[in-house]
Amino acid sequence: MAAITLKLTRRILAYVWLLGVTSTRSLEIALNVMRKISLITSSFFDELAGELLNGISNDDSLIDDPRWPGISKNVLSKLLNDGYGGLTSTPPINRSSMVPKGFLVSLSNLFELPASKAFWETVAKRRRRLFAILVIASTALATYLMSLIIYFRSRALLGYLMLFAFAVLFAWISVGFWTALVGFISVLRGVDRYAPKAKARGIKDDTRVALVFPIYNEDVNRVYAGIEATYRSLERTGKLKHYDFYVLSDSNDPDSWVCEELAWAEWCERLKAKGKLFYRRRTRNVKKKSGNIADFCRRWGKNYKYMIVFDADSVMTGDILVQMTAIMEANPKVGILQSAPKAIGRRSLYGRIQQFATYVYGPIFAAGLSFWQLGDAQYWGHNAIIRIKPFMENCALPVLPGDPPFGGEILSHDFVEAALMRRAGYEVWLSYDLDGSYEETPPTLLEELSRDRRWCQGNLQHLRLFLLKGIIPAHRFLFLNGVMIYGSGLLWFCFIFMSSLQALLDVWIEPVYFPAEYALFPEWPVWYPGWAIFLFIVTVVLLFLPKLLGLYLVIVKKRAELFGGTGKLVSSVLLETLFSVLFAPIKMLFHSKFLLLALLGKKVGWGPQERSDVGLSWRQALKFHWKDTLIGLLWGTILWIVNPAFCIWLSPILISFVLSIFLSVWTSRPTVGELFKRHGIFLTPQEMDPSPEMKVLAEVLANPPLPADQDFKLALFDPWVNALHRSLLRKRGRLMPEVLKKALNAIDSKEVLSRSEIMALLRSPVMLFELHKRVWESPEDKFIEKWSKYLSRIQ
Repeated sequence: MAAITLKLTRRILAYVWLLGVTSTRSLEIALNVMRKISLITSSFFDELAGELLNGISNDDSLIDDPRWPGISKNVLSKLLNDGYGGLTSTPPINRSSMVPKGFLVSLSNLFELPASKAFWETVAKRRRRLFAILVIASTALATYLMSLIIYFRSRALLGYLMLFAFAVLFAWISVGFWTALVGFISVLRGVDRYAPKAKARGIKDDTRVALVFPIYNEDVNRVYAGIEATYRSLERTGKLKHYDFYVLSDSNDPDSWVCEELAWAEWCERLKAKGKLFYRRRTRNVKKKSGNIADFCRRWGKNYKYMIVFDADSVMTGDILVQMTAIMEANPKVGILQSAPKAIGRRSLYGRIQQFATYVYGPIFAAGLSFWQLGDAQYWGHNAIIRIKPFMENCALPVLPGDPPFGGEILSHDFVEAALMRRAGYEVWLSYDLDGSYEETPPTLLEELSRDRRWCQGNLQHLRLFLLKGIIPAHRFLFLNGVMIYGSGLLWFCFIFMSSLQALLDVWIEPVYFPAEYALFPEWPVWYPGWAIFLFIVTVVLLFLPKLLGLYLVIVKKRAELFGGTGKLVSSVLLETLFSVLFAPIKMLFHSKFLLLALLGKKVGWGPQERSDVGLSWRQALKFHWKDTLIGLLWGTILWIVNPAFCIWLSPILISFVLSIFLSVWTSRPTVGELFKRHGIFLTPQEMDPSPEMKVLAEVLANPPLPADQDFKLALFDPWVNALHRSLLRKRGRLMPEVLKKALNAIDSKEVLSRSEIMALLRSPVMLFELHKRVWESPEDKFIEKWSKYLSRIQ
């Protein structure tokens, strides 16, 4: 009996300590409860609640260590009862409308050209004419040389198909080359004089800016670590008063729901940000991220002049936020100002390779895009500032009639929103020269490909939107460019396949030297090895010269030390080039498959993105890449048997197919990435000399406020989390006896609740509080097994 009494006393004391009751009163309360209860049933909760409520009514300071002092008054009243409401995580709604308009498509819309108004538009036309001349001229020359190389006789159809595919592909890579070349020149010369600027960092006193973070079942520690880094950076600028932070959740996972609420409360207290940091979770995920942003605009858009859209892994410095706001203030015709984010935070080898590339090659490509586009730039969906009023009036998106890929919800919404903003007469600029914008790249090849599949279907919708009324030609071109990102993979695959077929037919089919009857002289096939070598060299230059230009810029600007020194930098570029050659054929296969599946109407799911460096298992890689390996082996075997010379020529692509499983697994491993880092390969400036924001981010993630393995059960066990969740509910919810019974059984057994049942439980304050009581009154062995680890963390 003494042992039971001791265990029960410890249980009651644990609960009292969790509440934050003063140490001098906790033992007294526990003893009072023990006198009133029966040790046979061990049902102590009601007696404990009565004792605590009586104590609180007589002594306001009984709980001297509330979990979140900033909001404790609202939560305290829900601690020991089944009440709900009383706490708000958002400002009062100031509702306005945001309605889609002007989405009729017609072929005649192509011939409506808007009149130029700004001086930069005249400059843009001249630049784009030059761009078109460069691309068309280089493509025409290369295609002519290719026509001399391809053997047309007796296989004219195959030859012309190959020539067409080559022409389109060469035009595609020449677009990238000329963009990188003019970007290189632009960076050497300095900032484009036509780009919008602000003479000072002045922001009007009444200007308010919303920083919005759309999230979907994300790691809340990572999300709020980025918010903290940005928040503290804004504090240092002295301009924090202009900015509010909104976490806009679309999460449909019960674990994420509870952890997001807890994180909001923790960081409100941590940053002293009550009234500056807001949180809202939508119950209906209409139109995904674009719908989430539109929902914010309808509820609170009238309160703000601008919004800055973040991704879940974005970080921006206070300096760039203030600078971008000042540019918008000084240029009222700018509707969207897009920054050029650099990659951070990756540990896997694949992530580190991509991260390194954004620092070395990214600046010249961003500068080149800005040179050609000027005020007709793209919006990439995050790390950009948007003028809210015209966005609400012109950029609402409908659900397109029909089935995917051309109907349904608009998936690649950012390009469309930029086109609509431009159609409304507002400018869209890419500020490639502003430092302080960061994001994370996908940690693995498979994660990047999973995102590509969503974007592939979204970009295909742009073929339909290409015919929208009022869209300027530059954005119609960007729509086609988005399709070509994935269409080029299919074309490349077709070209390689046709080339292989040509090589096989050259061996299998005996050539005909006397095609005409009674021909006096034979027609010998003509081979131009010189032109073939020249064309190969030109193609290699177009593909790889941008990398050398990026390398040269880093060295000439004396920034090589930030990449580990000149030797390490050169080695990193060479290895990055090697890996890009190995990855390209794998991406080609997947992009081809994505495009074909999208055209067949296969829908794309919307799952949470994997942002952590967890590494892939061999099973995962085998599931996704076994077909690649099989294709490479069969393709290579047939070519080696029939035409060994061509097999050697194609070997870089075939080797990539065969090694796809190994490459995917090996480059996903954080240990491999760390090994390269220790040897000074793929280093970046933020690793060599981290900014204050990156230091804050690293410090928070090294010691996260929330344990990483927590889930919705926190709302069942922890009295503060239970009360917080119920305080944020707006409805009592349905009392579902069957769910409550199953949940009660799950406490003491291995019965499992479905996701829908857990969500129903979390919506009902009565059921949630009843389960909270039963958890604390559960048998000792069950209680210790489930919660002792959590108790040890917070005590």
